[in-house]
Amino acid sequence: MRDFTPAEKAGRDRVLGIIRESYRANGFDEIETPVVEESSRLSAGLGGDNETLAFGILKRGLSAADIAAATSTDDLVDMGLRYDLTVPLTRFYATNRAELPPVFRAIQIAPVWRAERPQKGRFRQFVQCDIDIIGEPGILAEVELITATAATLDRLGITGTTIRLNDRRILFGMLDALGLTDTGSALITLDKLDKIGTDGVLAELRERGATDSALAGLEALLGQHSNPTSAPTLEAMTAAIPAGVAPVAVAELADIAAAVGHGVSIVFDPFLVRGMGYYTGAIFEVAHPDLGYSLGGGGRYDGMIGRFLGTEVPAAGISLGFERLVDLVTAESVVDTAAVAVIYDPAMSVTELIDQKKSLVAEGLRVRLVHKTKNTRAILDQLEKDGFRRYAFLNPGEPLEWKTIG
Repeated sequence: MRDFTPAEKAGRDRVLGIIRESYRANGFDEIETPVVEESSRLSAGLGGDNETLAFGILKRGLSAADIAAATSTDDLVDMGLRYDLTVPLTRFYATNRAELPPVFRAIQIAPVWRAERPQKGRFRQFVQCDIDIIGEPGILAEVELITATAATLDRLGITGTTIRLNDRRILFGMLDALGLTDTGSALITLDKLDKIGTDGVLAELRERGATDSALAGLEALLGQHSNPTSAPTLEAMTAAIPAGVAPVAVAELADIAAAVGHGVSIVFDPFLVRGMGYYTGAIFEVAHPDLGYSLGGGGRYDGMIGRFLGTEVPAAGISLGFERLVDLVTAESVVDTAAVAVIYDPAMSVTELIDQKKSLVAEGLRVRLVHKTKNTRAILDQLEKDGFRRYAFLNPGEPLEWKTIG
């Protein structure tokens, strides 16, 4: 968990502003949910490994006897900090459905918490930027999510990204065709492919009881797709997986890729898993050539809302990992052009100074007043560090002349 200086906070806010503006331009509306959810919901078996990373909140009024009598930590907590924004969204939708449109397009941009082992690109508190579409059963949802995400990355000046595309139905179909019957544990192992490699995946599956024939078939497929580059056309995908696997899902992926269009780089990755346990259909991740981890991802989770509502509701979403994203955004793309500094002469009266500031603020500028000293270079260096690019000297009776820092 980190502190941010004013300059860092301003830069982050400007990036978040661009993301919000882009999402809203694509027809999504922002909501807000509490940072705390009931622990039973956070541990309902839908969050994958993230459920084990949830921060729990102790029940109020616990006594020493209560603690001594507890058989597990579950007996001591009843609430927890959210580890993602999808679980809170499903609870929000189930609670507020009557007030929402039939097809609801939601934005959530907020911090989440996980008891991670801190390392590069991973923090215990971080911001997620989610868009979700609830109530749309067709591929229009996936297409809107992918195109809105691509447009947002483009507005941030991030180039070279690729959308990796797959479908959970294809994964299950391949595992079944290969004879890997324990599909749940097989998916958990396959999700580690980027970390432990093909040999590690095969070794772990062997320990879990996979047969030699199943492992031989899987090894052949993994070797074929060690660097996914296949365009998600119907012909290419059908040729890349065992015969007869999930033809409906394959056709839908081909339609999604075709509808997204040629402006977005999309590849078919039959071993893309996505760790969350709630995905039911198409899944996707945003890859960048400079990173060893994804910039974001998502997919369809049709069965999740039904757990809370009692009625099945189609849903799909995608999340951008803001902390990873902000490191790729160039400083020039998020400069606050409205920020100006007025370096004033000590002889200026407070009344003159404030009148000048009021007039500039009225013009829509963000104004910082800086006391003039002999070391002007130090002043300008600090202003540039704080995100200012324009300044002017203010002397009694003289007009402002704007200059550029740098």
